[in-house]
Amino acid sequence: MKKLLASLLLLATICSVSHAQSFRKPDKSPMDVAYLPDNFAHDRKPGEEAIAKAYYSRPNKADRVVFGGIVPFGKVWRLGANEAVEFKAFKDLTIGGEALKAGTYSMFAIPGESEWTIILNSDLDYWGAFKYDESKDVIRFTVPSKSSPEIVEAFSIRFEDLGNNTAVMRLGWDQTMVEIPVSY
Repeated sequence: MKKLLASLLLLATICSVSHAQSFRKPDKSPMDVAYLPDNFAHDRKPGEEAIAKAYYSRPNKADRVVFGGIVPFGKVWRLGANEAVEFKAFKDLTIGGEALKAGTYSMFAIPGESEWTIILNSDLDYWGAFKYDESKDVIRFTVPSKSSPEIVEAFSIRFEDLGNNTAVMRLGWDQTMVEIPVSY
């Protein structure tokens, strides 16, 4: 009887351990979210509403050449890693000088050495940019890129509210940054 109980206990332990190991390991490029206003989810004030948010993954530089290296110039890039950025406008706004209706969009870029083309597309749930369909672009605009004095190790997106219903959406990685004007 003791052998039977010991065997059943061992079998139950093996089954529970093998079942628990069925989860995937964490992504190397973790997900993050940027809000306008910045820290909206953490520091929301009574009556305050979100204007926009971006879900994105944060790859690390990891001693690699980023732009012109792992992210080639002149090709559509998903902005970050894994899934393309999901951009949500909670209200109609102007981004990069272009009118954008409230809604959810995928966001891409075509990095260049001195300027980037930013793309908002109506197709959602992209992994990478492999199935990117230009015919579903909602808006496209260009913004200058500039050198950042500090190295940004993990790709980052951050909104900064400038007041008077204007903001800037910053995209930064390595020593490159672009600033996208937003008004609402």
